[in-house]
This record gives sequence, structure tokens and C-alpha cells, in this order.
Amino acid sequence: MQQRARSAEDKARRSEELLAAAEAEARARGGVRFVTLAGVTERAGLHRTGVRRYYASKEELLLALAEDGWRRWSASVRERCAAATDRPAPDPPVPGPSPTGPGLSPEEAGLLLADTLAEQPVFCDLLTHVALSLEGDVSTERARAYKTEAFAAHDALVAALEAASGMTTAQLGALVAAALSFAGNFWQVSHPTPTLAALYEEVPEWGHVALDFAPRLRLLLRSTALGLVTTLPDGQG
Repeated sequence: MQQRARSAEDKARRSEELLAAAEAEARARGGVRFVTLAGVTERAGLHRTGVRRYYASKEELLLALAEDGWRRWSASVRERCAAATDRPAPDPPVPGPSPTGPGLSPEEAGLLLADTLAEQPVFCDLLTHVALSLEGDVSTERARAYKTEAFAAHDALVAALEAASGMTTAQLGALVAAALSFAGNFWQVSHPTPTLAALYEEVPEWGHVALDFAPRLRLLLRSTALGLVTTLPDGQG
């Protein structure tokens, strides 16, 4: 029994090391699309065939990394929401849409989502790949496990934002959906492939490479949050 427990702990530790190596590889190479199992296993100090004991394929490894990203993003949002509800009310009150008393205004909720996503560039990159291919390139059971974790993380961060901001579940559901869509799209546009980067140098007016990811994300999520409290005042979507 003790040996079995140690084996389970060793497997969990090695799985975490592979996830960390995959994230480091994505950062170093400029995106998830350039990650290879050979590069990941080399970083993790594991023989390239050994990864199959932990993940059946590169797609399964990257989906597990996206799952981990959901957990980390949710935890970061919940931590900041908790900190926001402990802060004193502004005196005198700040003009604008901020609610009376401690907590987050709608625009602050939008900025919080933008900032916590910008802190996880690999997760933002993965959002596109999950939807395009990763979920469809693994087994049904693995896809089910990913969906279970992602939805649990989503619901937990929405609940935290609702408690901290006073926005409704419907408003926040729409805001989080916008955050995921913006983050996934903007990350790809602002991190072009070498081919596109060279093209943008030749034709500057096509230069999406100049798109500033975090400021653009902050602007649109702040604006979206303010719009949602106007267009969905009763919380119905």
C-alpha cells in the first residue's frame, strides 16, 4: 500500500514537471504551436518515449496544461475578489458607476479579468488551440475531464465576482465569455508567426504585430462590463 502511494505521488510529481516543461517550452519558443514532445521531455529530463506513461499524446499534454491554466486563473480571480471586498469604502465616494461600499465596480471587474488573463500568456494562447483542435484530438473521457475542470473553475470565478461586484450571474457570464474570446484572439494577433511578422515588416499597414495585447484587453473588457450593466440591467440574457 505504501509503495503504491509513493508510485502515485511520483506519477503526479512527474506529470506536474511535464506541465511546467510544456509551459516553459511554449514561452521560450513563442507559442503553443511550436511545442514538441521532444522539447518538453528534454526540459523535464525525461526520455522522449517516457512521456507516454503520463500523457497519451502532445494534444493530451497541452489540454492538461489548459486545464491547469483554468485552475490558476480561477484562483487568481477569487484571491483578488476576496482582497477587494476587504478594502475600505472610498471617502469621498469616487464618481462613476462604482457601487457604494467596498467591492468592485463593473469596470473594475472587467479590468480584473483582463489583468489576470494577461498574467497567463500560455493560457491565452491555449484558448484558441483548445477550441480548434485539442478537445477533438483526445479521447472522450479526457475531453470530459477537461470540461469538468474548466466549468468548475469558471463557475467558481463567476461566483466570486458576483459576490465582490454585485453584477448578476448573467452579466458576469457574458463578461467572462467576452474575456475568453478577446484574450484568445488578441494573443494570436499580437504574436504572429515568423512568416506573418516578416510580412508585416514589408507592409506596415497590416502590422497587427504592433497590437498591444494587455492595454487592448483592458480597454475592451472595461467597456464591455460597463455596457453589460446597461444592456442587461435585470440580469437576463
